[in-house]
Amino acid sequence: MNNFSHFIPTRMFFGPGSLKELSTASLPGKRALIVISSGKSTRANGYLDRVQNLLTDNGVSSIVFDKICPNPIHKHVMEGAQLAREESCDFILGLGGGSSIDSAKSIAIMVNNPGDYWDYIHGGSGKGMEIPEPVLPIVAITTTAGTGTEADPWTVITHEERQEKIGFGNDDTFPTLSFIDPELMLSVPKDLTAYQGFDAFFHAAEGYIANIATPVSDAYALKSIELLAEYLPIAVADGQNLEARSQVALANTLSGMVESTSSCTSEHSLEHALSAYHPSLPHGAGLIMLSKAYFEYFAEVSSQRLMDMARVMGEAGSSPDDFITALMKMQERCAVADLKMSDYGITEAEIPSIAENARRTMGGLFGVDPAPMSDAEAIKILERSYR
Repeated sequence: MNNFSHFIPTRMFFGPGSLKELSTASLPGKRALIVISSGKSTRANGYLDRVQNLLTDNGVSSIVFDKICPNPIHKHVMEGAQLAREESCDFILGLGGGSSIDSAKSIAIMVNNPGDYWDYIHGGSGKGMEIPEPVLPIVAITTTAGTGTEADPWTVITHEERQEKIGFGNDDTFPTLSFIDPELMLSVPKDLTAYQGFDAFFHAAEGYIANIATPVSDAYALKSIELLAEYLPIAVADGQNLEARSQVALANTLSGMVESTSSCTSEHSLEHALSAYHPSLPHGAGLIMLSKAYFEYFAEVSSQRLMDMARVMGEAGSSPDDFITALMKMQERCAVADLKMSDYGITEAEIPSIAENARRTMGGLFGVDPAPMSDAEAIKILERSYR
């Protein structure tokens, strides 16, 4: 039995209709900065109005920061923090997908703290400084099922000028409250449903093979993988299927718990480098492109773990190849098996630089891989994924 620690302090409201709890929940402040994407869907679907009205019912005023990109950037963290200071906000509310909620976490760090956000980042050109002042409380309301950020402390931000996409977090960046209402996910398009669902899948799968996995993270991971294998293809095919959306949302939250009790591995480092250079690449799509070559690399050293995952995905699990088979079947059912790096402008000539960036910016995740991976081996995985 492994020794482990377990700390997930977030109170979660889960299930269809659970957003209404926002009107009566004990919130961590009286004035919220609501962080949303720069797209139209949060307003067009009525989610922003609903949230503001529920906050008003709860005696909370709010102001909106609506600049967040799909791959959120450093500049907007600093702008959001400045607005929160000017408006005397005492908590930050992320409404939307992982980009909005991650940005909310990073903004919450900077409202009370001096200097630049990258001063506190570990990896790349970050200075790795300690955060001296309190982080504002964070509330997460997720409208997608992909990152698990509602159940973990992690936030991933790109420094757009330095092409560095780096994850960061600590005990203070767990959301205080999270609302996971699958009714808010019914409007997500097919392709994004698939990309986001596979992001959750790889959080769980990577967390299961990581060398710091625990009995608790294993339980979360296998259940998340089982649910996604069964229900993600259904949600992709029929976005209005509330049962499928609910099961995928549960799997996503479980995958966030995996990230809180284990860790992603270097697949995420490699993808972060891809989308640092090519911000139009959806994170989940990049992971899908890498996945076959990546998990084949660890098939021998993690054979039992891959067989475990294959079994919960409906395969015999008699060899690690069964997991690769299950993974490819799932990608085909979700219509994402034919994604290509060249579709997003990635060139083969960039691959050595991408591998170097992955190690330099998020090298820590290579340390939790189930076996060492050299730079040359990382390049081979990228090359195999490219072709």
